[in-house]
Amino acid sequence: MNMLFRWYAAFILLLLGGLTAHAQTVTTGPDSSKVATRSVSDSLRRTEKLFGKRVTRPQKAALLALVLPGSGQIYNRQYWKLPLVYGGLGATGYGLYHYQSRYKEYSNGKKDFTEKRTPIAELKGELVSQETSIENIQRGVVFYRRYRDTFIAYNAVVYGITILDALVAAHLRDFDISEDLSLRLDPAVLPTTPTTGPTAGLALTLHLK
Repeated sequence: MNMLFRWYAAFILLLLGGLTAHAQTVTTGPDSSKVATRSVSDSLRRTEKLFGKRVTRPQKAALLALVLPGSGQIYNRQYWKLPLVYGGLGATGYGLYHYQSRYKEYSNGKKDFTEKRTPIAELKGELVSQETSIENIQRGVVFYRRYRDTFIAYNAVVYGITILDALVAAHLRDFDISEDLSLRLDPAVLPTTPTTGPTAGLALTLHLK
């Protein structure tokens, strides 16, 4: 179980780290003219305060979702996702509670039977008191412990997905989909070479802001 929490902590660190972008310069055409490309999105340019520190919008959304599930979706104004967030966490949380309570019942029953010599019929718990042997009780301990650990993993996955969703949605919140960014396909005459004459072709033109 400790290994499971280590993997989950590593996932959260990778999720929240590395949100910086670097400017790029490309050369094109025979004149080798430089074309500057916009490599930093609006969501990373704009910063806001959170706990007294300046953070970008994606960082703020992810941190809010990490602190309180659903708050990142509220920050992104995607209220329709809240039933999905709390439904997923509620289902996995209920499964975790169910199997944890059964595991605790069988574990305590085994302890009382082996250490306190309590008869099985007098053990505390509705399920464990109906068992007929210590072997059945031991199988119950293994069974419910395995499913409890499985639902811990399920809960961690759903929790991580809600954080990732808030992070990605914050990035896309300011994504430029205006007409200033377009791609055109136009006919063109390709440059000639010593062995060939002028040839027809198609030219792709990318228009940026």
